[in-house]
Parts: sequence; C-alpha cells; structure tokens
Amino acid sequence: MAISTRDKVYRFVRQRILAGTPPTVREVQSQFGFSSSASARQHLDKLVSDGKILRVKGISRGFRLPEQKNGMPPVHHVPIMGQIQAGQPILAVEDIEGTIPISEEGLHEDTFALRVRGDSMKDAGILAGDLVIVRPQPDADNGDIVAALIGDEATVKRLQKRKNHIELHPENPNFQPIILKPEDAQLLGKIIEVRRHL
Repeated sequence: MAISTRDKVYRFVRQRILAGTPPTVREVQSQFGFSSSASARQHLDKLVSDGKILRVKGISRGFRLPEQKNGMPPVHHVPIMGQIQAGQPILAVEDIEGTIPISEEGLHEDTFALRVRGDSMKDAGILAGDLVIVRPQPDADNGDIVAALIGDEATVKRLQKRKNHIELHPENPNFQPIILKPEDAQLLGKIIEVRRHL
C-alpha cells in the first residue's frame, strides 16, 4: 500500500524531533517540494489535530512528540536554550529554538539542552553542532564535564577544583585551561548526554 504524503510528513517530523532538531514549516515545505508553506502548514496542523505531534506555541521549532502509551515510558521534552561555546566563552543568550526528547533517567525539572559551537571538547566526543543535555546543579565533581557561566559568557569544559581556584579544561591540545577564582564562575550544570544529528 502506498504511503500517503501526510504519513511521509509525519515520519520526517518524527525523525527530526527524535534527532533533536524539530523542523520548521519551511523545512517541511522544502523537504517535500510543496509550492507554498501553506501546504506544509496544512499537513502539520492535521498531524497536530490528530494528536500525532504536539506544537509548543511561540517557538519556531516547537513540534514535539506526545507521551507514549501502552506501557512505554513517557517522552519528556526539554528546551534547547541556544548555543554554548566549546572554545573561548561566548555571550550567553537564552534563545529557545525548540525542544528535544530525553529519557526519564536524565530528567530533572529544569533540565535543558544547548547547541555546541567550537571544537575545544572534540577529544571528549563533543563536536560543533552537537546538543549537550545539561542537568542543573550548583556543584560537580572533579573530572565532570560542565556548562559554566563566566560573567555573561558561557562555555563547556571539564571541571577541576583546586584549593584556591577552579580550572575549566578543554579536551583539545590547541586550547588552554581557563583558571578562575570560584566566585568568578557559576556552574550551570553537569553535561549528562550528547546528541548528534548526522
């Protein structure tokens, strides 16, 4: 039996949501060669009304999957809160670009995701474009990979706590550690998962 265009749209949207990059209406239009965005929006609106996907209002990539049923664990979604630098720290701007599903195990009330820029953590398997899932916590253990705020700038590094200072270490020999007094950095949380869209 032939697969309908709407089913193809659903499969595409579902795949993108699970990969952590829900599509925009225009991306759906481009993927299927619709002559206008209205056609793409019509298919998406029908999928929402059928309960196959959910829409978070006010977010351009606000599509997510509903909670699973039939004994399957629920799908939880956390916001993608913009970008974080794996390199030199960059200005931290909270710009919600969508949501990403995570497991119950990693869920915390304020868990969020950040998109990585730069390659200072490449030897830890964290590459530019990856999404890192951050569990908010005010402290972490030596060796944990953390998201940290330095003034108004955010970065992802491996934490080392010393007697009178902290060190934020890259995982790339081309970068130098950032050495700070404890009061000069705020820990946003521990990186608990890395997602990559191929």
